Amino acid sequence: MTELELTDFFKGIVDSEEGPIVICNMDYRIIYLNPAAIDYYKSGHNMQGKLLESFMNEELMSMVRMSVEWFKEGRDNNRVFAFHDNKKNLDMYILAIRNGSGELIGFYGREESRTPDQSRPFDLD
Repeated sequence: MTELELTDFFKGIVDSEEGPIVICNMDYRIIYLNPAAIDYYKSGHNMQGKLLESFMNEELMSMVRMSVEWFKEGRDNNRVFAFHDNKKNLDMYILAIRNGSGELIGFYGREESRTPDQSRPFDLD
């Protein structure tokens, strides 16, 4: 399988996620938003290519920077709980993106339903 084919597969996975995913490089620049993120954030269409700090307050940006610094400390440091959205009962996480050698090359944010009863039912029909 070629790199381009793999890219299509991985992009397809990210795009199929129902929750927003925002992917950033090590310069804190937003390099990709999945369709759910574009819908979730009011300025989603204008976010790609811009610095993350343009869209976050100082406190949240500080949390992101601390998370990235922790990711740099070790290859096993890959996931940080960011905050809980009580309104939607969702947890937000910041996760490391590493290359095949384990080097940190970026990070992304994603949400997860906190409880199974808040998730959509699995429909086998």
